[in-house]
Amino acid sequence: MKRLFIFLLILFAAAGSFFAWLFDKEKDGVPILSYHQVNDIDKNALTLTVEQFDAQMKYLVDNGYNVITPNQLLDSWEGNASLPTNPVVITFDDGHVDIYKNVYPILKKYNIKATFFLVTDYVNLYPNYVTWEQAQEMQESGLADIESHTLSHRLLTDIKSRDKIWDQLYGSKQAIEWYLKKPTNYIAYPNGQYDLDVLDITKEAGYRAGFTVDYGLAHGGRYVLDRIPIYGANSHTLFRFQLRLNFAPIIAPLSRFKDRLISDGNPEVADLIWIP
Repeated sequence: MKRLFIFLLILFAAAGSFFAWLFDKEKDGVPILSYHQVNDIDKNALTLTVEQFDAQMKYLVDNGYNVITPNQLLDSWEGNASLPTNPVVITFDDGHVDIYKNVYPILKKYNIKATFFLVTDYVNLYPNYVTWEQAQEMQESGLADIESHTLSHRLLTDIKSRDKIWDQLYGSKQAIEWYLKKPTNYIAYPNGQYDLDVLDITKEAGYRAGFTVDYGLAHGGRYVLDRIPIYGANSHTLFRFQLRLNFAPIIAPLSRFKDRLISDGNPEVADLIWIP
């Protein structure tokens, strides 16, 4: 019994040291939250209710987080500005109309900013996506920054033609700059997929940074900026949000390990790893 106690003590001490090392290793990382939809109708893994999103934004405000923009983040990395304490970036992919109907009012309520990556061919085309008029109103409010999610949300890594990858990246950039009369500096890769060709063309197209959907804190690798996905199940409790935000240095490597197990054909083992 004594030996078991000593073994468990050593095990807990080692685990504590490992977790402390992970947090220290990620101390300069900045959380970038990744959302898709906020409404009370859709019941899928990418959708939060309005009440849930409101509670999350309130949590950020009440707990001393400072919501910053991608420009502020990049400026700090380039040595042209300093970050506030507890910085966090809020992003939305796709451009569903609920960003205007449900998210935008909550941003105004708490006076916080968010970046919205639009699939520009969908704007003014589908009724469940924003219009250019709505996007312009949000942009002009100073609380929203409209950026690119490509022309048509094609997986860039599936496109064999370099010219067609260019069209997806530069075409959407031009559309936003034409309609909204503002620079387009950022791209969120569809499904977070990229390769070396995509990264090269992203730079050539004049983007300042690119965003993935890989779970993790953002560091200086500006064209592969990891984010914290705020989705993954149909239950988005505030506690789950707090875990994903505050324990990203621990949960992110666990999530990557679980994904590796699945890709290596070990889903049964992967199921033993719980990711909030």
